[in-house]
Amino acid sequence: MPMAATIEQKLQAALAPLRLEVEDQSHLHAGHAGAREGGESHFAVFIVADIFSDRSRLARQRLVNEVLREELAGPIHALSIRAITPEEAGEGK
Repeated sequence: MPMAATIEQKLQAALAPLRLEVEDQSHLHAGHAGAREGGESHFAVFIVADIFSDRSRLARQRLVNEVLREELAGPIHALSIRAITPEEAGEGK
């Protein structure tokens, strides 16, 4: 399974996001440290979820990192995370 699909599947299951975008940005890092032939090493995640309410930016990032712990220990070299609440996204209840 492609790494982007694995990231999406794990975050969907663990955080029940209202919106989730996973972008493979590996092509932007070709030739840099951690870049692998074939990509799938650098990702950007945009996630909107209720679970982020009443959590600091750091706590939100830690939560996403914990869900993706195995991938961050191996195939993922870099992960950019934008984790916000529905209210912050203008999708409030």
